[in-house]
Amino acid sequence: MDLQTKALHFGYEKDTQGTMAVPLYMSTAYEFRDIEHAANLFALKELGNIYTRLNNPTTDVFEKRFAEIEGGEAALATASGMSAIFYAIANAAEAGDNIVCASQLYGGSLTLNSHTLKRFGIESRFFDVQNPSEIETLIDEKTKVIFFESLTNPSIDVADIEAITAIANKHGILTVVDNTVATPVLCRPFEYGADITVHSASKYTTGQGLAIGGILVERKGLVEKLKANPRYAHFNEPDESYHGLVYVDLPLPPFTLRARLSLLRDLGATVSPFNSWLFIQGLEHLSLRMREHSKNALELATFLESHPKVKKVNYPGLKSNANYANAQKYFDEGASSGLLSFEVDSLEVATKIVDATELYSLVVNIGDSKSIITHPASTTHQQLSSDELIACGVPQGLIRISCGLESSEDLIADMKQALEN
Repeated sequence: MDLQTKALHFGYEKDTQGTMAVPLYMSTAYEFRDIEHAANLFALKELGNIYTRLNNPTTDVFEKRFAEIEGGEAALATASGMSAIFYAIANAAEAGDNIVCASQLYGGSLTLNSHTLKRFGIESRFFDVQNPSEIETLIDEKTKVIFFESLTNPSIDVADIEAITAIANKHGILTVVDNTVATPVLCRPFEYGADITVHSASKYTTGQGLAIGGILVERKGLVEKLKANPRYAHFNEPDESYHGLVYVDLPLPPFTLRARLSLLRDLGATVSPFNSWLFIQGLEHLSLRMREHSKNALELATFLESHPKVKKVNYPGLKSNANYANAQKYFDEGASSGLLSFEVDSLEVATKIVDATELYSLVVNIGDSKSIITHPASTTHQQLSSDELIACGVPQGLIRISCGLESSEDLIADMKQALEN
């Protein structure tokens, strides 16, 4: 079945009313048939709805549909992209462990990994996403996750997914790939050896900046990597918080199951059913939008590359870009999403350009149908030191653009007047 067809149909069996649209089930709890039914659900002898903190019929469709589009086995929706990232890491690591992360990450991911996880006793070690060979020097017996973005935000680098996952698989370590910017329409990391993907559904999935949410997806057959793997004893030993079940022995995808039964149950970063319903609407036309976002971004990047005030353009769809070969390998027909960045001489010049635009909205978000302009060094990455900014590819003169669905001619004209103002 084609990707676009799956986005319209997968995971929904029409209810007794025959509704064409997936129904919105706004309910906190669900009635059990009897005591035996309730007990069976809690013991996992039967599968069904218990409480919306754990599962919901609308969210269930969103999870199944997204997992299918990504090429995975199962998914867990969460209240935000950041909670999806945290759950992916916390599901694998504990106090005393470490994770290996790309330096080029979204600002919120950097602070989570550099500071917040430290308070949980989890150390983060960083490598240059352009140099995966650095990973091997950072791994030890306590390494539980290698985390990176398929298309980095805002440095706009394309990770060599196969090279990174090959190193991880050599050592039996889980890879977690943030695929938010590329989306499963353009890039499917499971086809190149990744184990887990995470997304901020708040971005391209909804497409109009309507809702906050995230999702974590597990690849098919991940149980074989976890089974008898000494790095992940908690998947192979009885979970005393849930009847002593052993996750790798169940006929269910173990990673998302444990994230649901342990983390979602206890920490409660649950997505609203209404937001899941909005994400389902967005999935139906995601593939159509990503083609237009990518087309507009390429045309704007081509213009910027020729402008004398622009020192450098970061967009892997440009043949001159260092990431072009990886984009052609990992992205569908080389389409490189709607995110780009460019560098000018200084903070002062960048500030003038951002303030002079009229069509672009100054917003700290991406993936909207309307075009967005951001100065990362003063917003999303403000908390980083000068050295940290350089390390993650965010110089003071960097401007990030999320190309929307407006006419590319209008986007170029507005940027031209802003540059020459």
